[in-house]
Amino acid sequence: ITGYEALLRWRHPEKGMIAPDVFIPAAEEYGLIIKLGDWVIETACREVGKHMEGGRIAVNLSGVQLSDPDFADRLWSILLKTETSPMQLELEVTETAIIADKARALHTLRLVKALGVTLALDDFGTGYASLDTLQVFPFDKIKLDRGFVSGLGTEDRARAIVRAVLALGRSFEVPVLAEGIETDMQLDILRLEGCQEAQG
Repeated sequence: ITGYEALLRWRHPEKGMIAPDVFIPAAEEYGLIIKLGDWVIETACREVGKHMEGGRIAVNLSGVQLSDPDFADRLWSILLKTETSPMQLELEVTETAIIADKARALHTLRLVKALGVTLALDDFGTGYASLDTLQVFPFDKIKLDRGFVSGLGTEDRARAIVRAVLALGRSFEVPVLAEGIETDMQLDILRLEGCQEAQG
């Protein structure tokens, strides 16, 4: 085990579980995502300090957080407050989050990287301009989308795509993590292809 991912869930007292793809856009729309995002990062940092000595925890970022000019300053304050080493925190960003304001996102991610926090490109292969994003942005890791992993062992094209992404990662000297592993067969294929990390 090399790390964990903090996944936000909302258990509503009357409506039960509300999926992130429902409440995150609502939080963004109503101006709550900055406060919510800071809370998630701080909570994850506290957990890594309590339970995962030497481990790493990944947290997803919203496009709204990336466009906030004060994000890096608040992130540094959270790291100091929770006494978390920047190397223990990994922030995950999707291409969709970057697209709205690429210049602002690039500036924010460079500041975050300067703090020593690891950056991961999430859901790789499902965005708009993956190769351009990899070339321009300072990512430390590529997270291969689960949609490609689910076809391993049953679809030849899935394996070809996984192999191509792994080769791309090696060319950029960026490790690849495959998401959504559900079977031993998928894990075995990823090991054979030389995938560095798997999640599932």
